[in-house]
Amino acid sequence: MTQYLVLIYQDEQQIGDPPPAEMGQAHQSFIAANGAALRGGNALGSSATATTVRPDGAGGFVVTDGPFAETKEQLGGYYLIEATDLDAAIALAKQVPMAEGGVEVRPIWSVPGAVG
Repeated sequence: MTQYLVLIYQDEQQIGDPPPAEMGQAHQSFIAANGAALRGGNALGSSATATTVRPDGAGGFVVTDGPFAETKEQLGGYYLIEATDLDAAIALAKQVPMAEGGVEVRPIWSVPGAVG
């Protein structure tokens, strides 16, 4: 089995902050239906609460308020899943509740000696 991160992107202006209760109920139904494949997940605060840390090229860091990239759709949450292959991960990702936006599916690298 391979682990995949399913990243959920949505237009925050379209869904509101906080999202409507129906969205939470839809995610609870998704979790109940797919619990065997889920290894974790959560909703994220709005992009207005993000802080970005970047190397400054001189051995230090620049810390700024705001998301890493300004985009129409922001990263709003994620699920860590386990699936037999990419096709199975995509099939599960198609079930993630969203009013609009999209999801991105990425395999988790297995790095020897890594935390986790």
